[in-house]
Amino acid sequence: MQITQIEQIKERLMALDSAAISDAMDSLHIPAGLAGIVPRNSGIKIVGPAFTVRYEPIIPEQGKFLNAGNYIDEVPAGHIVVVDNQGRTDCTSWGNILTFKAIQKGIAGSVIYGSARDLSEVRRLAYPLFTTGIYMVSGKNRAKVAEVQCPLKIDDVVVSPGDWVFADDNGALVIPQLHLLTVIERAENVEKTEQAIIEAIINGEDLVSAREKLGYAVPWKYD
Repeated sequence: MQITQIEQIKERLMALDSAAISDAMDSLHIPAGLAGIVPRNSGIKIVGPAFTVRYEPIIPEQGKFLNAGNYIDEVPAGHIVVVDNQGRTDCTSWGNILTFKAIQKGIAGSVIYGSARDLSEVRRLAYPLFTTGIYMVSGKNRAKVAEVQCPLKIDDVVVSPGDWVFADDNGALVIPQLHLLTVIERAENVEKTEQAIIEAIINGEDLVSAREKLGYAVPWKYD
């Protein structure tokens, strides 16, 4: 994908919201939403290719220090870190040091299937962070990076390197690279359909007839 095409895709996606994209994905029968992952800063929207990280639990050895992960140096600018820490709530896989480095590198944000800490600093820095949980206990000596840039399976959603991640106040979802342009076009149509229904209601039409007339059942087919 050329740089100009990537920027055009980002621009089109940033004009949308996760609800419209979710409806577009539903129309293709592709699971997209990462259930239980919520924003830790409000009013932030992020979009970009996924850089995937898979953690695995470890049993600590007496006197041996095992770092949770130093993968951050490998993440390209503009990408979104997607961490699979098995949804763990007993230890973290994101904190203040990773946040500072991510900002320094121009990383677009982080989506964590698991917990994070240092929320006061994350919020002060307005870093886009989406997680399953919040907890103060470190992942050091409790979890380690098993693989990077590998396919992840979070519940029924598969996240592969290069797939696109979209996250906003509603949560986070994943768009497979193969279906990216189709999803964008359908999501744009969903928003047009819903706006047309709202305008019809404002003009005095009842909801049932507005939905029926304007194609609420198949909003991605707007024309």
